[in-house]
Amino acid sequence: MDPVGVAGSGTAPRRVVVGCQGSALAPSSALRCTAPTPALIDGTDGTTLTYEQLDRFHRRVAAGLAEAGVRKGDVLALHSPNTVAFPTAFYAATRAGASVTTVHPLATAEEFGKQLKDCAARWIVTVSPLLDTARRAAGLAGGIEEILVCDSAPGHRSLIDMLVSTAPEPEAAIDPAEDVAALPYSSGTTGVPKGVMLTHRQIATNLAQLQPLITAGPGDRILAVLPFFHIYGLTALMNAPLRQGATVVVLPRFDLETFLAAIQNHRITGLYVAPPIVLALAKHPLVARYDLSSLKYVVSAAAPLDAGLAAACSRRLGLPPVGQAYGMTELSPGTHVVPLDAMNDAPPGTVGKLIAGTEMRIVSLDDPGEDLGPGEPGEILIRGPQIMKGYLGRPDATAAMIDEEGWLHTGDVGHVDEEGWLFVVDRVKELIKYKGFQVAPAELEALLLTHPGIADAAVIGVYDDDGNEAPHAHVVRRPSAPELSADEIMTYVAERVAPYKRIRHVTFIDGVPRAASGKILRRELRAVREEPS
Repeated sequence: MDPVGVAGSGTAPRRVVVGCQGSALAPSSALRCTAPTPALIDGTDGTTLTYEQLDRFHRRVAAGLAEAGVRKGDVLALHSPNTVAFPTAFYAATRAGASVTTVHPLATAEEFGKQLKDCAARWIVTVSPLLDTARRAAGLAGGIEEILVCDSAPGHRSLIDMLVSTAPEPEAAIDPAEDVAALPYSSGTTGVPKGVMLTHRQIATNLAQLQPLITAGPGDRILAVLPFFHIYGLTALMNAPLRQGATVVVLPRFDLETFLAAIQNHRITGLYVAPPIVLALAKHPLVARYDLSSLKYVVSAAAPLDAGLAAACSRRLGLPPVGQAYGMTELSPGTHVVPLDAMNDAPPGTVGKLIAGTEMRIVSLDDPGEDLGPGEPGEILIRGPQIMKGYLGRPDATAAMIDEEGWLHTGDVGHVDEEGWLFVVDRVKELIKYKGFQVAPAELEALLLTHPGIADAAVIGVYDDDGNEAPHAHVVRRPSAPELSADEIMTYVAERVAPYKRIRHVTFIDGVPRAASGKILRRELRAVREEPS
């Protein structure tokens, strides 16, 4: 077996130090813990936390959490949009020894409750506008000790109150190699969302692997509009820049005018975005009204980016070509990136080269044991120190994802050129990426089958004119419901899932094509030419 490539800059260091004494995920290096420079700025109201404040605040909140009963091994659910308080809550919980499961702020109570129950969470930290959802989710899951808020709400303790805690700082005995720091949920290559166990060492190692390629330091300003709850935002927009002393300007959601104003007013130097934002930067007329001259680079990840669209964006902004990166939640998340100093030299459409200490194989789709050479497309396999510990409570799913030799099967199809640049061209996995968010077809199919008028259903991803992959349901009506409409189905789903999971198209068919094993033949569905109805 000959891997296609091994990163040429050596293996990852055996011991990675990231942060102040204590948790491996403390916010900044020891040299910057007392720095008066801005660490976090609210991009809407200007509220600023310095590195000194972030360090002091997260330590006090950690003490408050420990005093409240948070212990090593507990799971704390962090349920919040991007705010300047999010990093404080995350670092405080990990310093207290807890694992943090991040929750989509738009999750329904039912979705949130399933996640809480699956990971046996005991604590929730949320914000007052989301309290109703958090309370209902806690009731559905059971086992929640307390719901705390980042801001303030009657009847709930606030992290702000903990800033004056006089309790001793917790000294949790962290084993970086074994103890889980982050527990985001991912659908992997298919199926329903599963808890991805990422240890302190796996996250810290990936940050060290990425640092030489995507640098950010004092004087750099990074705009955090992609969500911190997602592993991309957690790494590229929170942990990485705060580890290196940059300033992170935080926005709670994407609104184009607010986004452009933040770039202009805060003199943003680096953007980490997903393809829909690249599209807006390339084509929306509003862009011309703002001064974006402070920008030095744009990096896109989380979903495939069309090379032509990337070129149009860079031309309009007068910047080097938009760089890309590749990874997945199960990889902490990065394995490939176009280095900032190589953006002008990278071939169009590449997602980058292997980072340090990481191996890759491209294997035949017909014969997974056969390694392919440059230019030959096959499934991408990854091996390295950043690979997840496993799926929480799902050893079979873990074994299906990571083989006995330690290779993680990504479910993506790609090829490399002679110089080692990776191009992702397709996927063998069933997972849908809607604007960078993971949507599991199996989850939507199970929900559709609860509708009394639906006999069978299958969901695939289809691309719209803007290059976004969206869920498309193929539905078999029950004989008793011949008038069931597409609008009724889309409304039924929309009332029960987060907005990004909504069905965007419906096609009615006579039967769902299946293999003898019962597996849905999604490739046949993609060939259906019937107009959606």
